[in-house]
Amino acid sequence: MSHAHYIAGEWLVGSASAPNLNPSNLADVVGEYALGDATHVDAAVTAARAAFPAWSTSGVQLRADALDKIGSEILARGEELGRLLAREEGKTLPEAMGEATRAGQIFKFFAGECLRLAGETLPSVRPGIGVDITREPLGVIGLITPWNFPIAIPAWKIAPALAYGNCVVIKPADLVPGCAWALAEIISRSGIPPGVFNLVMGQGRSVGEALVNHPGVDGISFTGSQGVGQRIAATCVAQHKKVQLEMGGKNPQVVLDDADLKQAVELCAQSAFFSTGQRCTASSRLIVTQGIYPAFIEALQARVAALKVDNALMAGTDIGPVVSEAQLAQDLSYVAIAQSEGGTLLCGGQRLQRETEGFYMAPALITDTTPGMRINREEVFGPVASVIRVKDYEEALAVANDTPSGLSAGIATSSLKHASHFKRHAQVGMVMVNLPTAGVDYHVPFGGRKGSSYGAREQGRYAAEFFTTVKTAYTLA
Repeated sequence: MSHAHYIAGEWLVGSASAPNLNPSNLADVVGEYALGDATHVDAAVTAARAAFPAWSTSGVQLRADALDKIGSEILARGEELGRLLAREEGKTLPEAMGEATRAGQIFKFFAGECLRLAGETLPSVRPGIGVDITREPLGVIGLITPWNFPIAIPAWKIAPALAYGNCVVIKPADLVPGCAWALAEIISRSGIPPGVFNLVMGQGRSVGEALVNHPGVDGISFTGSQGVGQRIAATCVAQHKKVQLEMGGKNPQVVLDDADLKQAVELCAQSAFFSTGQRCTASSRLIVTQGIYPAFIEALQARVAALKVDNALMAGTDIGPVVSEAQLAQDLSYVAIAQSEGGTLLCGGQRLQRETEGFYMAPALITDTTPGMRINREEVFGPVASVIRVKDYEEALAVANDTPSGLSAGIATSSLKHASHFKRHAQVGMVMVNLPTAGVDYHVPFGGRKGSSYGAREQGRYAAEFFTTVKTAYTLA
């Protein structure tokens, strides 16, 4: 089956297409998906601009009903969508179904937000004058989403954009167009008018760049690599477009001497290796104080070695494949780099063969690393974790903050004093105490500091900061 773009309420087949392959089984073709170009982007933006005046002033109940309908269908089809996600991205089926459920919940949440968009009424400093502060939709929003959360991240960008009255053109990652297409098909039957939502699939250098540079786009929300994000930011600022960037991290997980050993090992294993380590919130730096270090390393090595790596759809699989051949090569190269710089590979770090041909990798645990090594400075984005041994909490905090990124950080401790201090002084957007760093709620803000994020936060009520613009009106009584 050939899957087309969705533009102005119509399914449009492109002049080219590409197969979507299952990384667990390269013989399994998920489907053929259209590849767009600048002409498709222009058509989509034109349709969105035409639809914006009516949609931006439409009744909030209309928007709420449409988003609620979308959310309900996603939840009803959770297993089906989860299976599609597992096939195209490589998450285990339980994780994939959980992500599909989260996407449905996001649409349900923003259905409610349609009815909760508040303003302010204030007295002027001048007698007899009233001041109203309201939020209005930004306009036409370009959404560029990554491959690691192929339905949740599109959902958490599309839902608030539509809830606040914007029109949308989305370009999903070319590695995983299937979930975005399925989401578009659901949206197409929700009652949302033609042109309000548009899907253009294809590569970043054609579709993505055309979307960022199009004069009819008022804002860009991007999740992806730091290098691409920086280029997008420069372009948007030069064109006076609003921009929102989420660009990953090099997240620390601190383990103190007073931590519960079993709990610390499990949360580190989940943070570093689940979802094949392909989460921007994954903990790839494990910072461990010297008192608990020997017992922790022994227990974590055993836990990692016991993780089952196999087909994402197979029952009992803990870790699925890496998403692509290129990503696998990058992961393996970082293991080699770490060893060349003096790190010790305790376990894993090699490509695996399974019953079906795929991009399988044994999760790698590397010790004897120092903060200055590349393995501790650069985002790997795979099942690779390095361990840094430190003297005490103060050194652990300093090492945790010694990074150009600042998305998420965790601490394992039984000390209220250290937990409280860490929450205040970790230079990140999100802190986890005795919890995995990967795993966030959909109704609260998501985002980081330093090189991890730029612009307003995503998710929850804070999404209004990006998807709306503020108007102040004065009235003479």
